[in-house]
Amino acid sequence: MGIFDDVEAMAGLGGSAAGEVHPGALAAVMEYVNSPQVGGVSGLQKMFEEKGLGGLVSSWVGNGQNLPISSDQLQSVLHSDALNQAAAKFGVDPSQLTSMMSHLLPHVVDKMTPNDQAAAAGQ
Repeated sequence: MGIFDDVEAMAGLGGSAAGEVHPGALAAVMEYVNSPQVGGVSGLQKMFEEKGLGGLVSSWVGNGQNLPISSDQLQSVLHSDALNQAAAKFGVDPSQLTSMMSHLLPHVVDKMTPNDQAAAAGQ
């Protein structure tokens, strides 16, 4: 089972719920996290810490329950250029991607950090 399958299962996207999520959403989230502007999970973690939301992303990196994040919280943290580029590449509206990211990002980060630590993009 690959990372996409793992995230879909964790996020409850199997079966009928999968039709509610844009088919490029998960790939767009991965593209965003690994973009040069974000810098992988470690860069994402720094962005969240700068906005006072470091505890959220830390819950996704560490063992235990992934804390939820709202679209509004995400909007305050996300790098808009990287978000727009990822959305355009996968044919997703940026606001739609932000909404989907609020559900997917905790699971993506969790699966990208199997050893409970953030790595830079491409590692």
